Amino acid sequence: MGLLGELLLLPTAPVRGAAWVLRQVVEEAERQYYDPSVVQAELARLAERLEAGKIDDEEFDRREDELLDRLETIQNRRQTQ
Repeated sequence: MGLLGELLLLPTAPVRGAAWVLRQVVEEAERQYYDPSVVQAELARLAERLEAGKIDDEEFDRREDELLDRLETIQNRRQTQ
């Protein structure tokens, strides 16, 4: 795009900048969400909370199922890539 095009798009620069920042935030959030080491660390913390009596068995089972489902999603996602 030439100088004229850049000048015409100048008023939209803040919107384009905000959109770029938003894309970066979403990419980082997805990277962390789909990182198996993060999920495994959460599982370990969950077990520690159960052992310390901070959560009951029902809460542990519910959260553990969610985290294991997330690990399964991560594995399936990696196989299809």
